[in-house]
Amino acid sequence: MLRFTGAAASDRGRVRDHNEDSGYAGPGLLVVADGVGGAAAGEVASATAVYVLSALALQGAYADPLAALRSGVRLAQEQVALGVAQDERRAGMATTLTAVLGDGRRFALAHLGDSRAYVWRGSALTRVTRDHTYVQDLVDDGRLTPAEAREHPWRHVVVRSLGGDPAETGDLTWLDVRRGDRVLLCSDGLTDLVDEAAIAAVLAAHRSDDAAVTALVAAANAAGGRDNVTCVLATVVPGVPASPEGVLVGAGRDPRLVVDAAAVHVRRSA
Repeated sequence: MLRFTGAAASDRGRVRDHNEDSGYAGPGLLVVADGVGGAAAGEVASATAVYVLSALALQGAYADPLAALRSGVRLAQEQVALGVAQDERRAGMATTLTAVLGDGRRFALAHLGDSRAYVWRGSALTRVTRDHTYVQDLVDDGRLTPAEAREHPWRHVVVRSLGGDPAETGDLTWLDVRRGDRVLLCSDGLTDLVDEAAIAAVLAAHRSDDAAVTALVAAANAAGGRDNVTCVLATVVPGVPASPEGVLVGAGRDPRLVVDAAAVHVRRSA
């Protein structure tokens, strides 16, 4: 049996006046959500998405991690749509979502938007998500190089997100992780400013997940801190994931931002 042990950190950066990112790190679940929409309440969307997935995980939705993530994304979509229906000023709010859920044996990945997931194994960093952006589509079509994409003025145009569309469940796949691997989820506040070679150097230099996430956030801020930055980093270790322990960061720490905290009904023992 395998579980996560790790850390999470979120910072508003040096330019933004508030934090629209949310994150969660627990023994069976890791999540990063980067709210989009600014005044349209991106922080409500991200906090709601992270709440839904973390609440489902805490009630023990581990029997099939892939199915649990699919259900969680659908419920989060419903909740974001409900949030807009409750307040028309939230029209257009949405969030990225990158999440890994494990049942002790298998790990599933859900992904929407341009937050990212990486696996660090040995001394190699591998990205396991594809950005859902207009610019990434151009790169895939051979119309831009990756270097050109980093400076493109439309690089932040997200073409798939968690924004209330019940038909959009994102990319759902099994993730190959093993004992000793480290899993990093991060918002684009990190990857826009800190390249993958520098991220790998931080992970190599810091064996402690707490120290590594602190260093990654500091690196993003040192490079300009143009956006909110959230990092969730966990090591895969022996153990059972079904535990109530976990930490929320960013906007996800404020329960007032969640559209409907009663949307997830926690099972009670007889």
